[in-house]
Amino acid sequence: MKALRAAALSLAFAATAAIASEEPASIEFTAAERAYLANAPVVRMCVDPDWAPFEHIDERGQHVGIAADLVQLVAQRTGLKIALYPTATWEESLAASQAARCQIMSFLNRTPDRERWLDFTAPIFIDPNMIIAREEHPFVGDIRWLRTESVALPRGTMVEEHLRRDYPNLRIILTDTEDDAIRLVSASRADLTVRSLIVAAHAIRKQGLFNLKIAGQIPELGNQLRIGVVKSEPMLRDILDKGVATLSIEDREQIVNRHVSITVQRGTDYRLLLQVLGVALVLALFAAFWMRKLSRLNRELARLSVTDRLTGIFNRMKLDEALAGEIQRSKRYDQALAIVLIDIDHFKLINDNHGHQAGDHALVEIASLLVSSSRETDVVGRWGGEEFMVVLPHTDLAGACRLAEKMRAAIANHEFDGIGQQTASFGVATYHIDDQPNDLVARADAALYEAKNAGRNLVVGR
Repeated sequence: MKALRAAALSLAFAATAAIASEEPASIEFTAAERAYLANAPVVRMCVDPDWAPFEHIDERGQHVGIAADLVQLVAQRTGLKIALYPTATWEESLAASQAARCQIMSFLNRTPDRERWLDFTAPIFIDPNMIIAREEHPFVGDIRWLRTESVALPRGTMVEEHLRRDYPNLRIILTDTEDDAIRLVSASRADLTVRSLIVAAHAIRKQGLFNLKIAGQIPELGNQLRIGVVKSEPMLRDILDKGVATLSIEDREQIVNRHVSITVQRGTDYRLLLQVLGVALVLALFAAFWMRKLSRLNRELARLSVTDRLTGIFNRMKLDEALAGEIQRSKRYDQALAIVLIDIDHFKLINDNHGHQAGDHALVEIASLLVSSSRETDVVGRWGGEEFMVVLPHTDLAGACRLAEKMRAAIANHEFDGIGQQTASFGVATYHIDDQPNDLVARADAALYEAKNAGRNLVVGR
């Protein structure tokens, strides 16, 4: 079992290492965040009461496990006061979160369904999901090969949501707990289950279910476990995200070692030894496969985190980051800097007259026109709704207005699919000494307002 535990931890830490910093970093909070922390009441947290060793509520009513220690470490480093909101089941926790009876959920995957009411931090822990089956079940190279197998899963999980959507041929058997799902497979009442590697190894050891094996992996369903925050608390999410960023590889390793224990076996059980060696070999093969996949997946994750889903250009978060960085450079090296705010004229009429799908297509086309009209050093992104922003390093007001005019003409002369011609208005502003990002954006917004009032389809600079 020591080999199984070591293999499980090596995979989990190899994945988590990609999101961890080597040393805890000091946290720089904004003035608004500092004010929030000074006045913040106790944050109520919903958890999974039965997900050992990740987390559970013990007989004393305490939240314990890997997630509990990670979240408390984040709380210590941010200064947040977090208290458990007790529930009896994971479904109760989800319901309490949806009703905003708790502000955060400690340890869960981001899914489209959960994004209806939650925002998420960066991953606090990464752990692959494995296909668990009995010894006699053949290796599963691709879950799409399966046709009528039954899969035992705890209710309300990310895996249930994805398997129902992507693999409707599988027969889902829902259980109340993780242990129940694994026991059903061991007792031949279900063909397989898909569970976290660490949780599965813990459950198999705890229950002595050594007729089970790891029969495959679903890389796209890896656990990227995050803290979920109700959408009404965006600043709380930002503060927690900064705390998560301080967690190092060593922080995670120490916490996991604390909760994933080793059972010492008296005597020699050769059957068990062979099983453990077999599992370790399978895990080693999966580790090689997973590490290759992980690099690609993490690059894709990093790209998606700064990309607007609809248009494929940068999102608001990336624009904020780029603008703050360029202001710092301009201040340090006395360099010119400009931004352009763009608003599509009468965009509501496109949606009203042609439908929202046509409006989406127009946004995509305009994003493409802005990118093709910009320079390689410019940062083009969607500011929100029908507004775009371009950050122009090393550019004075005259140069920024010329580039904005080029963009304006490209849009005005373009024939939009199903809509015809369309125009946009442009507000240009340049960096002044001691400007903060909000100051520069406010001037660009005022210039944009002037362009709108002057008849639209204009460039106005300030």
